[in-house]
Amino acid sequence: MQKRLSLVTLAIGLSLAGTAGAQAVRSERNISLDLANQVASATVAACAAGGYSVAATVVDRAGVARAVHRADNAGPHTLGSSLQKAWTAASAKTTTTTLMEAAQKNPASANLVNLPGFLLLGGGVPIKVGNETIGAVGVGGAPTGAADEQCAVAALEKVKDQLK
Repeated sequence: MQKRLSLVTLAIGLSLAGTAGAQAVRSERNISLDLANQVASATVAACAAGGYSVAATVVDRAGVARAVHRADNAGPHTLGSSLQKAWTAASAKTTTTTLMEAAQKNPASANLVNLPGFLLLGGGVPIKVGNETIGAVGVGGAPTGAADEQCAVAALEKVKDQLK
């Protein structure tokens, strides 16, 4: 009887140890290179349809660049701004327009402009699967941040079936 109790105690201990170990390791979804290229390409195409030459950068959940597409005639500044917008949207898990408006309207958020790497101009949009941010797209080069954002949103609409 005591031997059985020892085996049961050992089994419970091993089970609990396995549970504790499982909690220490996380599983996260991230954007694939193929999907990042699709989003970047669709973003540049959406802006081209509106007559804008832009750069689109797609970053993964950590803000690391996965794909960059730059239209013919897009200015050199569009590369940097698209990366910063994408990084900002991925980092904050919200659009750069939302952050910009918060910084303008709420004194408590005004210092967002001082965070290194943050670019509070419209055109950065998180890429989500449900509530989980798996990356972001940033667009630079349209005449307004709102137009940049519209191109990103149009691109994400094209790939929405892959974001499930």
